[in-house]
Amino acid sequence: MRRGVVPDEVGRAARAQAGCVSHAQLREHGVGPDVVRRRVAAGLWQVRGPQVVLHGGPLDVGARRAAVVLDAGEGAALGAWTALAVHGLEGWERDVVHVVLPPGRRRAPLPGSVHHVSRRCRDEDVVVRDALAVHRVERAAVDAAAWSPADRTAGGLLAAVVQQGLSTPARLGAALDVAGQVRRGAEMRAVLADLAGGSQAMSEVDLVRLCRRNGLPVPVRQAVRLDATGRRRYLDAEWRLPDGRRVLLEVDGVGHLDPARWYDDLLRAHLGLAVAGPVRRT
Repeated sequence: MRRGVVPDEVGRAARAQAGCVSHAQLREHGVGPDVVRRRVAAGLWQVRGPQVVLHGGPLDVGARRAAVVLDAGEGAALGAWTALAVHGLEGWERDVVHVVLPPGRRRAPLPGSVHHVSRRCRDEDVVVRDALAVHRVERAAVDAAAWSPADRTAGGLLAAVVQQGLSTPARLGAALDVAGQVRRGAEMRAVLADLAGGSQAMSEVDLVRLCRRNGLPVPVRQAVRLDATGRRRYLDAEWRLPDGRRVLLEVDGVGHLDPARWYDDLLRAHLGLAVAGPVRRT
């Protein structure tokens, strides 16, 4: 390697790993510790544990995740809330990076990260995203729910995973079966059963539980109804009375304050959703 010139292979490795490379990768391509020290001193690079970030600016989310999981070593994977964020779950992001390690890999975590040591480290639970090991949605969701501070938080997370289309109650239930006895397991199974029945949020799960506690019939959830323009709309709850009448209910949780959801709610009301078109089960 010519003095001061970094091989193209190093740049490619860094781009695949959110700007981070290990000292071992640098040595493999002829970049020794003297080069690293000079570039760090010049503000061109920065060191994060055993990783070198090939720029001098603030670390973005991807770089922080890469530094943490690469620092954790072989067998480690981004997990729980961090893995779910990588897969696209919205509304449940955490500033701390969560990484899962196999037994025997204990080491001090980098600042801004949490290590979880697990005996359930299976290759089939891991996928590669941007050259980094990441737990699959189902494994990450079960772990995050089990580590949640309350049953309701655990249920809300599972509901969000299903509502946002990242997984299904069946796949999440299978992952829970593999996990065995885990914290909040009974609550997770109860919530998954309600999600399989059509609920899409904890507010809708609460409605079903309210009905059961008070001897009321459980409504049809997510029934399809056509509005005045012929567009398919989904109703949170519908009861069909013996005399042929229908009682419709929309459960407006905090998510309905989102501008897009709010506008959609206004359209539903304006287009006569409650009186237009036949009702069909999804």
